[in-house]
Amino acid sequence: MNLNMFGVIFIIFAIIFGADADEHNHVYEDAEEIVLWMNTVGPYHNRQETYSYFSLPFCAGPKTTISHYHETLGEALLGVELEFSGLDIDYKVDAPKTKYCELDLTEEKYHAFVYAVKNHYWYQMYIDDLPIWGIVGEIEEGGDGYYIWTHKKFDIGYNGKQIVDVNLTSEAKVRLQPNAKIPFTYEVKWHKSNVKFADRFDKYLDPNFFQHRIHWFSIFNSFMMVIFLVGLVSMILMRTLRKDYARYSKEEDIDEMERDLGDEYGWKQVHGDVFRPASYPMLFSALIGTGYQTAFVSLCVICFAILGELYTERGSMLSTAIFVYAATSPVNGYFGGSLYSRMGGKVWIKQMMLSAFLIPVLVCGTAFFINFIAIYYHASRAIPFGIMVAVACICLFVILPLTLVGTVLGRNMAGQPNYPCRINAVPRPIPEKKWFMEPAVIVVLGGVLPFGSIFIEMYFIFTSFWAYKIYYVYGFMLLVFIILTIVTVCVTIVCTYFLLNAEDYRWQWTSFLSGASTAAYVYLYSFYYFFFKTKMYGLFQTTFYFGYMALFSIALGVMCGKLILVILYSFNCVCVCVCVCVSG
Repeated sequence: MNLNMFGVIFIIFAIIFGADADEHNHVYEDAEEIVLWMNTVGPYHNRQETYSYFSLPFCAGPKTTISHYHETLGEALLGVELEFSGLDIDYKVDAPKTKYCELDLTEEKYHAFVYAVKNHYWYQMYIDDLPIWGIVGEIEEGGDGYYIWTHKKFDIGYNGKQIVDVNLTSEAKVRLQPNAKIPFTYEVKWHKSNVKFADRFDKYLDPNFFQHRIHWFSIFNSFMMVIFLVGLVSMILMRTLRKDYARYSKEEDIDEMERDLGDEYGWKQVHGDVFRPASYPMLFSALIGTGYQTAFVSLCVICFAILGELYTERGSMLSTAIFVYAATSPVNGYFGGSLYSRMGGKVWIKQMMLSAFLIPVLVCGTAFFINFIAIYYHASRAIPFGIMVAVACICLFVILPLTLVGTVLGRNMAGQPNYPCRINAVPRPIPEKKWFMEPAVIVVLGGVLPFGSIFIEMYFIFTSFWAYKIYYVYGFMLLVFIILTIVTVCVTIVCTYFLLNAEDYRWQWTSFLSGASTAAYVYLYSFYYFFFKTKMYGLFQTTFYFGYMALFSIALGVMCGKLILVILYSFNCVCVCVCVCVSG
């Protein structure tokens, strides 16, 4: 394995958490043993419903079986089930058609294979970390007979001392009949290839799908939306507010009593209440801190994927996300702890615990619930007990201490209230307003434009995760991430301005939820995608899909909602001007 800076990170991570590391360097000498790993088998339309390859009554080769293992924590969580095939494959040594076992098809094994063929089961294998897929069998036209493929023909390309290409051809279709004896054979052909080792994964990518014109058009459309919203926000902040400042500057000859009884209206009336602490400050600050950490993790993982091509390694994306999330816990503590302190919070340890475990509890709770269903189905997605202990140790001994460090730094460095306006002792009554100025309506409408800027990208992301496409255009994802951030900031500023203009100073939760409501539209879109774009079925796949889509939507909502602090600092500047003008 070529070790770059990301590979070093993975090795350190594996050492810390006790995972088995694959130390193979992908370099082979002539006649050196090549290991064929059998991974999982499952229905084609339910990608996440996978089982161990030998859960079907396949027979293994004559060579000594290598014990099942996981290379990384990410592989374990993704349900990778690597088991040695028992087939004898040597580097650059052709193997003629060879019988490696014979299966006595008992009644039980017959029904197992028939069920697999009916449900379009297919399996996955690995040679030198290159994935290979094969179909278990097929149904005879008319549905009267069931056939299984019994011969595996491997065409392996090499360049120098490295494997650069693997293809599987399934041959020898045999009809399934009870008590029959079915021989299984394999064949290996080696050929020289001009494909470079660095480019060997390109054959699995689908540029016609991901680089389609509609993908480029969606990026352009989102970019135009950014220009429009930035112009709208600039008009509000530079034209509308400037007129108010100019009117104030012309009223220097008006005495204090006349100014207090003047025709003040809109957002200027709530300058003494706008920095009043939000309701439920502990939960609010925990969500803000978690949102900043989630955004930082997303940005880091996208950048690592662009630079390190993480999609070429099994489980590396998930391993990187877990490692970065644990390492960036001080970000959560700093922003959440400092905001809670500025709002006058006292029980900061409780707030710190809530911030540290908010996302892990949601993820682990959902995963453990789905895990019970996976155990019932005997699926490979069932998380082993040792992996649960490893995740718990990460939360207790890495995430919690680092969040504590960030909270202490945040409280001491940015925890003192620095609001430019004095907060009134008595809250100002909120006048009645039109229905479209109500916080609930603003929240619902706030997520429309951010969702509109990303929903095309959501289709590509969903297809890569729930279907058999490998997502590799992380440059597009980075651009969409930036566009989403700008659009959400602009929409939240506009929503907050409208709310304050209606003399409603309860802007914190409204601003947070107006950005976070993007997640509700994404989750609704996931229903459309499930029923109209997939052929998924069954309790396990349905629970898995909607459970993890809910987690994805929550993380996205928290990430979008955290942009409220941008609004906070913006209104710091606004209120400075307001206070100066009001005080004359």
